[in-house]
Amino acid sequence: MSDARKGRLNEIRAALLDLHKALVVSERASYEKTVGPIQSSTHFLNLLTSDPWFAWLQPVSHLIVTIDERMESDEPLTDAMVESTIQETRTLLAPSEDGQGFARHYFEALQADADVVITHSDLMQVLGKLKPNGQI
Repeated sequence: MSDARKGRLNEIRAALLDLHKALVVSERASYEKTVGPIQSSTHFLNLLTSDPWFAWLQPVSHLIVTIDERMESDEPLTDAMVESTIQETRTLLAPSEDGQGFARHYFEALQADADVVITHSDLMQVLGKLKPNGQI
């Protein structure tokens, strides 16, 4: 059963990675349009990790790390842990036009970039097919 639980988490993780990549690409384009070209990969990595422009993406990064930690832990993976991850993902990825922080930025990204919309939809499909207690 643990393999099934890890498989469920891995599906969520893969879809989150795709969404994170789409968000990073979209934000990079917006940054370069507004601020100017990013000089190198190292410069871009520094911006991603320390510039306020990209700080709103950190909750997605943290969720991916949390999933990695759950899958790599010596502690047995439970249905409750998987369900918690599903709920955390749904809660995080609830865009809000009137919200603040991540929810507002996420709403704006969905309005601005079709790739973000597609990867969001793909992730919601993954979450939708994952049923409670390991049922797929």
